[in-house]
Amino acid sequence: MLSKVVQTEKNRWLVFTKPNPRARLRLFLFPYAGGSSLIFRRWQEALPADIEICSVELPGRGSRLREPAFATMPPLVEAIAQAIYPYLDKPFTFFGHSMGAIISYELSRYLRRRHQKVPVKLFISGRRAPQIPDEEQSTYNLPEPEFIEELRRLNGTPKAILEHPELMHLIMPQLRADFAVCQTYVYTSEAPFDCPISVFGGLDDHPVTRSNLEAWREQTTASFSLRMFPGDHFFVQTAEQTLLRILADELSALTMRFY
Repeated sequence: MLSKVVQTEKNRWLVFTKPNPRARLRLFLFPYAGGSSLIFRRWQEALPADIEICSVELPGRGSRLREPAFATMPPLVEAIAQAIYPYLDKPFTFFGHSMGAIISYELSRYLRRRHQKVPVKLFISGRRAPQIPDEEQSTYNLPEPEFIEELRRLNGTPKAILEHPELMHLIMPQLRADFAVCQTYVYTSEAPFDCPISVFGGLDDHPVTRSNLEAWREQTTASFSLRMFPGDHFFVQTAEQTLLRILADELSALTMRFY
């Protein structure tokens, strides 16, 4: 059974909340920098029953805490592609927030180039369009005190963790690696997708402006939508219920195509 398959060492990349071999659509979820599959633990309950939820567990977190995290995009994307390819045997879609958004985008391009497979829809959250250069200074290589202050400013790491030296020592390599994946990313131009793209953003996420989100429209020849939610960069947590209602509606519309 699938629930046993994903527990093997070979498939340690994948966490199925509720295995459903009869699902009509498989939704892969990609976390933000520093995040693990746990951030999506409540999503299955809020999404349609004929959607199989699969969270991607990156090295350096969760059950893979002792594994070294990837620090650059290309080898990370290639490794994910190898891990999930056996699970692309039915229609699939990707949702990624922030770092997860750009990973899912590059993974989609990789799968298109290598395997002629693309998601039926891309859900992009909290990330500027890839063709827009990052004008902010790199922070992944800051000295530890300055790096911790940057984490505090971003408001994504709980205060209890920031003030726990042993925990910070444990997760610091993974956080730096995640930041490096994002901050060393280099965009290369390719043809836009022919699948729809839905983009989500936070009204108070000032570094990721509405115009930067609108620019994702250039990455598809199909339909495009943008929705803004109350909250900062981590609106996926503070506005989770609203986001999941909208996502459930969009996924239900997609699955109607496969009846």
